Amino acid sequence: MNPPEADPRLVRLAGALYLIIIFCGISAELLLRGPLLAGTPDEIARALAGNTGMLRASLVADLVMLLADVALAILFFHLLRRISEPLALAAMVFRLGQAVLIGASLMALASAPALLADAPRIAVHMTELHAIGYDVGLVLFAVNSVLMAVLLWRSAVPKPIAGGIAASGIVYAAGSLTRIAAPGFVAAIEPAYLVPLVAESALCLWLLIRARL
Repeated sequence: MNPPEADPRLVRLAGALYLIIIFCGISAELLLRGPLLAGTPDEIARALAGNTGMLRASLVADLVMLLADVALAILFFHLLRRISEPLALAAMVFRLGQAVLIGASLMALASAPALLADAPRIAVHMTELHAIGYDVGLVLFAVNSVLMAVLLWRSAVPKPIAGGIAASGIVYAAGSLTRIAAPGFVAAIEPAYLVPLVAESALCLWLLIRARL
């Protein structure tokens, strides 16, 4: 017997939270912070010192994303526990674990502006520490993505979207492990991040428009 369908209002709320996560994540990492973190350590330090407003705006965007992520983790557990409570619980734990690591890495990044005047190299190191924390968090999110894919496969979500979420987990794990263990090969794997962008955007739109889970 198929499990009962989820409340469409809560499904749309999940889609709205997902949209906030995607928008804030892209804005923080690519639009606000990304341009400041290119070049040598000295160039990065100068860019940070001259654009602290952009850096702080990226922190706010990341914080909003983090809050939405925690809310979405709890909401997905509520919506998907009818399919498999153990899998839904495990998925929530891994997503919340990612949130904890990202929150800790944000504290390192938030310390950078205060260090720029007296210790610019340490300020740059704080941005690197933030990136490492983010990558470790994405390893946990990769596990979450695979667990979510199993749950979504058994839900009303189209199979291609569920498969895309599973593929996203593989990309996140491969990308983060590459950055940590073999950073020289990062450029080769970066195009693969198009997979999670497409898959998660498709899931977000499905939740918002079709409101079925």
